[in-house]
Amino acid sequence: MMSRLGVWFMGVLARVPLPVLRAMGAALGRVLFVLVVPRRKIALRNLELCFPQASVEQRTQWARESFIVFCQTWLDRSWLWSAPQSVVEQRVKLQGAVQELDGDVPTIIFAPHFYGLDAGGLVLPLRTSRAFTSIFSTHPDPVIDAWFMAGRQRFGDVRMLNRADGVKPIISNLRKGGLLYLLSDMDFGAGESIFVPFYGVPTATVPSLSRFARLGRAKVIGMYTRLTPDGYVAELTPAWDHYPTDDVEADTARMNRELESYINTMPGQYYWVHKRFKTRPEGQPSLYK
Repeated sequence: MMSRLGVWFMGVLARVPLPVLRAMGAALGRVLFVLVVPRRKIALRNLELCFPQASVEQRTQWARESFIVFCQTWLDRSWLWSAPQSVVEQRVKLQGAVQELDGDVPTIIFAPHFYGLDAGGLVLPLRTSRAFTSIFSTHPDPVIDAWFMAGRQRFGDVRMLNRADGVKPIISNLRKGGLLYLLSDMDFGAGESIFVPFYGVPTATVPSLSRFARLGRAKVIGMYTRLTPDGYVAELTPAWDHYPTDDVEADTARMNRELESYINTMPGQYYWVHKRFKTRPEGQPSLYK
């Protein structure tokens, strides 16, 4: 019942002017930064590990901004997933190497966990008619899960795949000239990962970007979505040169370096509340104690 009420309320918020909605998100984010102590500690620890040269004050500012942007982008799903298409097109801009979407060359879009990733994923099918797949974990609440799936699939030829579906439908779509929207920058445990540097810290990283690119004979482009006062800007990069190679570890390390270069442009908009360094090499202690 509460889930259905929440989804209904998000539909109501879709009609709220964007500046008011963003102010609501900012206020909620500041409150959560104070109250949700465990996540605040995780964000601050992640930032300490990645930006040891920054002052405590600077890292605290980025962590607070991360909470604020999280709440703003959550509320923005109200209009992203239910406002008229014209509103989405007005507020979400796609720029950069947009020509990389043309043609039928199999293409993987590396879309790391900046908070605006849902806005970026929504605008892509408005720019291209190519078949579009993405992998998301199922939400435990079926009402919320259905809302997520419907919102993410509202435009274009989009297929949301569960991680349990395996790689066959992913590779099949790529080889037919499709697009894959890949979020491969989270810690999914030692069984699925290799350890490569992320901001100089050995980090459990899934090597799926390199492997999918090789199996699907696909080029890789990056997409980094930034929250702005007027909505979002999703920027596409040119196709990565000499990628993939025969060295999965080197490819995965490069993916992390590419990600670092964009995090450095907007540290407060990355998903720092996730325990990115939870999985450690055998014998090494936790970095969160």
